Amino acid sequence: MAFSTGDGDGPMADINIIPLADVMLVLLIIFMVTSLKTSYPIDIDLPQRSTTPPDNPVEPPEPIRLRIDGANQVFWNDSPTPVSALRNMMESEVQRDPANQPTLEIDASQDSDYGVLAKVLAEAKNAQMLKIGFIKK
Repeated sequence: MAFSTGDGDGPMADINIIPLADVMLVLLIIFMVTSLKTSYPIDIDLPQRSTTPPDNPVEPPEPIRLRIDGANQVFWNDSPTPVSALRNMMESEVQRDPANQPTLEIDASQDSDYGVLAKVLAEAKNAQMLKIGFIKK
């Protein structure tokens, strides 16, 4: 329904949006309150702090430094190694102590091909190496 403004010229055709804004704010508050009620807690088992130190702390083994230079040559602890021999070398390192594996530190040159790095990572995964890190220079 339209109402007159007092001029007597006819009905006013403007829409009053104040009641619409009030209704929208009330709906927003209702949705915010009900959304908090519908959230479910997630049970997480966090490790507990130990009051006693371990009896025999195991020293981590020396890390393996694997370098890939700009000519795509792979170096295992500064000795040139073909990519095909990496898996056997990684598996022998893992078999020494599977619970305490050495860290494989990969230093890839910016000029090296990504395909060589992908082959090295695939060989490390296939050899079940768990600790792999990248060195940034």
